[in-house]
Amino acid sequence: MDLMLEYRAFLSGEKHSSDNTVSSYLRDLRQYLRWLESEELTPEKAAQADVERYTRYLLSLGKSVATATRALAALKSFYTYLMSVGAVSRNPARGLALEKVERKLPQILTSKEVELFLEQPDARDAKGCRDKAMLELLYATGIRVSELIGLDVEHLNLSAGFLRCPGAKKERIIPLYPTAVRALDDYLRHVRPQMIEQPEEPSLFVNMNGSRMSRQGFWKIIKHYQELAGIQKDITPHTLRHSFAAHLLENGADLHSIQEMLGHADISSTQVYTQVVNQKLKDVYNKAHPRT
Repeated sequence: MDLMLEYRAFLSGEKHSSDNTVSSYLRDLRQYLRWLESEELTPEKAAQADVERYTRYLLSLGKSVATATRALAALKSFYTYLMSVGAVSRNPARGLALEKVERKLPQILTSKEVELFLEQPDARDAKGCRDKAMLELLYATGIRVSELIGLDVEHLNLSAGFLRCPGAKKERIIPLYPTAVRALDDYLRHVRPQMIEQPEEPSLFVNMNGSRMSRQGFWKIIKHYQELAGIQKDITPHTLRHSFAAHLLENGADLHSIQEMLGHADISSTQVYTQVVNQKLKDVYNKAHPRT
């Protein structure tokens, strides 16, 4: 079996890594293997000094520290795998670290901006009805775009008002607010039956050809409605996820509940929204306090 296929199987089967992690690690590994070949090296012969040279090479290409740090994480994982199968005796990437990356706070929309954005799809036609349902679901649940387009009809329970979101390790149960339930019910009753190509199609959201919506297709939908709304902020599918979490926190939700709904393995990933809310409060204070 090819080394890349073996490593993919290791990430998916033993490490239970997400599809996005597997994809990014394999991409980073391919670039590393090409660099090793240009240096007339193999993964087994590379020393720590070689891995250090490789990270400097990435930076010399104009890659950000964050990108180089992610590549280094991929190499640490790859060499952990090689050690587990006895291909190497030590991990040459272990102990290496680039300068600390300053973590940028995620950009969020205000409640008014979200309302404006969600008002853009015209639910009177099929495409607008579908788009309305997708955007309402995304903001209602904060799920990732990969999870959104991977949903099947069976994952919805509209009568109970919740979504079952499958994950690599466990399924999450996320409530739906009434407006999202109505938009989804309208789409499922009146639009999806006419859009699907095959009656047995399981996908919840389909494109105009009747097959499962793609990530690229949904990205174009987001950009289209951003332009219609005239919102200057750069809206991505993750912007709605960030906004979902920050707005819940602002309105009194506890971090552990938000962590559960977002599917974060580590609470530290969720705590960033505390910084977002605190920064927002600070901005309001600086603008409004008479002594500032």
